[in-house]
Amino acid sequence: MAGIRHAVVMVEVGEVLAQRGGTATFSDLLAVVTAHAVRKALAAGSVRRVAKGVYALPEAPSALTAARSQGGVVSHLSAAQHWGMGVISVPSLPHVTIPLDRARRRAGLPCVPHWGDSPAIDDVTTPVRTVLDCARTLSLTEGLAVADSALRLDLVDRDDLEAAAMRLTGPHRRRVQRVVALADHRAESVLESALRAILIDARIEGFEPQVVVRDEGFSARVDLGDRLRRIALEAEGFEFHGTRKALVNDCRRQVNLVLRDWLVLRFSWEDVMLDREWVIEAVREVLRRPPPINQDSLAA
Repeated sequence: MAGIRHAVVMVEVGEVLAQRGGTATFSDLLAVVTAHAVRKALAAGSVRRVAKGVYALPEAPSALTAARSQGGVVSHLSAAQHWGMGVISVPSLPHVTIPLDRARRRAGLPCVPHWGDSPAIDDVTTPVRTVLDCARTLSLTEGLAVADSALRLDLVDRDDLEAAAMRLTGPHRRRVQRVVALADHRAESVLESALRAILIDARIEGFEPQVVVRDEGFSARVDLGDRLRRIALEAEGFEFHGTRKALVNDCRRQVNLVLRDWLVLRFSWEDVMLDREWVIEAVREVLRRPPPINQDSLAA
């Protein structure tokens, strides 16, 4: 009988933690279970204490656990990951925003701390605030990747995002507003966003995301297209091109684009992330060439 009661205690404490995303404060637990139940679960190893008054399941998400152990909220790149936004660099430590009136806890789990009063949902900054935080603290390349994906996934509304950016005060306000203004829901990958950011930084104009090339016998979209000059820039991630079928389709697609007077430049992850100057020079080189004689656009 005692064993049965012990098992019920384990389930109850675990359920409360699971409902809270894997972590909870002692006061949250006491609203549902007894202090004795918490101690039993702790002794059995089904619960761990991550900071004074903060408990977690062994498999609890590290970002949320770290945030609650510090009395803060998951933010910046860690919040972007939580919401499913595209990120270029995965943080080695969780990003946590701690209220201005609260000091970082020495006993809390390791994190990258930020300070501020951030709107949050279940201890994670809201999608809008997450985009703004990333735009404020990251490079244009990484900030644009987050903002593009948030719009593409309908995690944020453009009007709401622009209004929130306009209300900002403090340092880097103009940087945030620039990223928001440049963000485009049509971008389909973080690599594509990064390639577009390179062009923006280099002041290369005329390219827009996901241009459709279509006629009666063919239809395709290019990652970035200059409609007038018929130049297509493709950001090629290996995960989408690593099979025989993908290779065959890529070859056929490229030939069809060339037959329609499109010049296709394909850039790998390594090109975009590690050799941006070469990417810029390659694009500038083709822009120096005269546009196609036939100016009838096939881009929809």
